[in-house]
Amino acid sequence: MTNAPARFARPAPRPDGSRTALLVARLTSRITDRVLGTALAVAACNPPAALHAPLPVRVLVLGAAAAAWWAAPMADARPVLTSMRWRTVAARRRTTLLPAAAIAVAAATGPPFWLVGCIAALLLAYLLVTDAWTAGVTAPPGRPRATPALAAAAATAVVLLAAQAPVAGTSWARLPAALAIAATAACLVLALRIRRRPSG
Repeated sequence: MTNAPARFARPAPRPDGSRTALLVARLTSRITDRVLGTALAVAACNPPAALHAPLPVRVLVLGAAAAAWWAAPMADARPVLTSMRWRTVAARRRTTLLPAAAIAVAAATGPPFWLVGCIAALLLAYLLVTDAWTAGVTAPPGRPRATPALAAAAATAVVLLAAQAPVAGTSWARLPAALAIAATAACLVLALRIRRRPSG
C-alpha cells in the first residue's frame, strides 16, 4: 500500500452569473400569478388618475407594481409555521396581504365603475389561481374545482353590487352593512368547517 495523501474533490467554483440566474429564475417563476397580482395592484391604484398625478405618486404606483410582482406567486407548501417574526409571517401570507392591500388602495383611490369591474375580475382570477386549497400540490385529491370557482364568482358579484348600491347616505345604510358582515362570517365558518372536515 502506498501512503499517498488522500485527495479530496473540491466543489466546482460557482459561475459568476449563478446568483443572477437564480434571482431571475425566482422573479420569473409562476408568471400567471405575477401578471394577475401586478395587474390587480396597478388597477387598484387608479391608473387613469395616476397618469396625471405628481411624480411621487407615479413612483409609488411603480413601487406597488414591483412589490406585487414579488408577492404574487402562490405559497404552494404545507402550512408549517417556522417563525413568528412579522417578516416570515408576511412572506408566508403574502398572497392574502396582496389582495387585501389592493382592496384598501382601491377604496382609497375611488376608481370609476368600469375600473371597479376590472379590479373585481382581476381579484377573482388571482384568488382562484393562487388558492393552494384547490390549485396547489397539497390540495386534497379528487376535490372539484368548479364549485369553489362558482362560489367565488357569486360572492364577488354580490359584494360588487352591494358596494355600488346607492344607500351610503340614507337610513338604510346599516342594513346592507349588517347583512354583508353576517354573510362574511357565515362564509368563514363554512370554509373553516370544510377545511377541518375534508370529504372522504
